[in-house]
Amino acid sequence: MKVITPKSFTYRGGNKAVLLLHGFTGNTRDIRLLGRYLNERGYTCHAPLYKGHGLDPTELMNTNPEDWWQDVLNGYHFLKHEGFKEITVAGVSLGGTFSLKIASELPVKAIVSMSAPVKSNTVEGLLKRVLDYAIWYKKLEGKTEEQISGEIDQLQKRRTNSLEKLQQLIINVYQELPSISSPTLILQGSLDDSLYQESAKIIYEKTSSENKKLIWYEQSRHIITLDKEREKVYEDVYKFLNHLT
Repeated sequence: MKVITPKSFTYRGGNKAVLLLHGFTGNTRDIRLLGRYLNERGYTCHAPLYKGHGLDPTELMNTNPEDWWQDVLNGYHFLKHEGFKEITVAGVSLGGTFSLKIASELPVKAIVSMSAPVKSNTVEGLLKRVLDYAIWYKKLEGKTEEQISGEIDQLQKRRTNSLEKLQQLIINVYQELPSISSPTLILQGSLDDSLYQESAKIIYEKTSSENKKLIWYEQSRHIITLDKEREKVYEDVYKFLNHLT
């Protein structure tokens, strides 16, 4: 079976811009529905696909967090080049961490951090994310269990230092949280892993913004933009952005 590769997208709307960021091993499908929702309400939304993502897992392992961060920066500067003076950054999972990183380094109107890790996972935990993604992808390709097992073994042998770099990036963002003063909305699923739940509390406590809010979703797991309460997530993001203007 041929897997359709996701792509970056831009939904042009009004003069308010939102940079949408997906997570590690994820892709732009994770935030496409949110982008559509905001675009229908007057926002221009742009979402870059990070290098190596949405492709065969081997391609993912051939890239590293510096590549993905450059894609994020390119997305930010794309909107600047389009003439948007104020940009809100909204991301899920690692995209939420990248949103916080942008806010610590560049001017942003506001931040929406969804299921973002700032408490670092172990390298083994990050590797499990990659292997789980690899198994899912190879099943989608229609490969047999035997083929998948052999290819997963090969993938583990090709491991690079990208996971250690990702771990350090998350630690660095944690250290920069007190420097973030932009309005911040933190959204977190109550059924998500404890690492992300604890991270949501840390973001709320350590960022310096006087305008910040933490919302919990009782029936949602990690990718809250696609889970049972996604419509409520979209509505809460829209209300937050609308109140800013």
